[in-house]
Amino acid sequence: MKWKVLITDYLFKTIEYERKILSEIGAEVIEAQCKTEDEVIKRAKGVHGLIVERAPITRKVIESLPKLKVIARYGVGINVVNLKAASEYKVCVVNVPDYCIDEVSDHAFALILASARKIIPLDKYVKSGNLSFIFAQPFYRIKGKTLGLIGFGRIARRLAEKIKPLGVSILTYDPYISEEILNSYKYVNKVDFLELLRKSDFVSIHTPLTENTKNMINIKEIRLMKKSTIIVNTSRGGIINEEDLTKALIDKTIAGAALDVFEKEPPENSQLFKQDNVILTPHVGYHSGESQVELQTKAAEGIRDALLGRRPKYLANKDVWG
Repeated sequence: MKWKVLITDYLFKTIEYERKILSEIGAEVIEAQCKTEDEVIKRAKGVHGLIVERAPITRKVIESLPKLKVIARYGVGINVVNLKAASEYKVCVVNVPDYCIDEVSDHAFALILASARKIIPLDKYVKSGNLSFIFAQPFYRIKGKTLGLIGFGRIARRLAEKIKPLGVSILTYDPYISEEILNSYKYVNKVDFLELLRKSDFVSIHTPLTENTKNMINIKEIRLMKKSTIIVNTSRGGIINEEDLTKALIDKTIAGAALDVFEKEPPENSQLFKQDNVILTPHVGYHSGESQVELQTKAAEGIRDALLGRRPKYLANKDVWG
């Protein structure tokens, strides 16, 4: 059979990795830059596989593609895919949950250190011709402080491994983590959500965005934190209520924040832009040359395996198999 695979949209300079892997099974690879479900339906006629970055793979899309067998998402999250509809139509959905663990944990670590040491305002001040640091006080020693990890998945665990040698106490709140994993991290203490907020000097978010986690950090939760607390988010923007966070930063309810993700991307006319006690980066935590190749390769491998009748390694809707 001559397989057809559509890459609905992508931001990479090349898709040579996908073409190489899928050419091995004789698949034709079609590339597009679809933004709407109608554009996907128009370009995807007769396809057996979809690889998607941000294009919406809705129920309407899935119902319109009778030959579709597998959808691969470039990334960890699969929120652009209607998973329920895919399962109903026996379409495998695969993602790449382990491709940027070091990159995101590095980024979160860097944001923690930059916030604690006031790197960004000090840089700006020196470049303006000044060498005083009085304006940026207080500074805090990292050793002896407490890091609270909301979520204890792969990235949070790697961050814990990296920051532990600095003498930081580590707490985590994750109602879904197994005792087996926790037992492997004796230096990490599992606590309830409110206790984590009250005790942490740094709160780092590593949970997916779901109905349960949307706005889980709002003004009520922020007021439980220490005035010296810094919030770091390298996960998803909607987990923090940005309006509440902005107010808290203006009022000095907490000391600061460092965000790589936003409720709306790109953010427009955000009041966060005007705050000196926040570091903002453009959702880049996942990115490196190495992670990009890994992402493209593993997404294509998921498509290949499903089309060959092999169970994909990263199958998100396991109910479709067997």
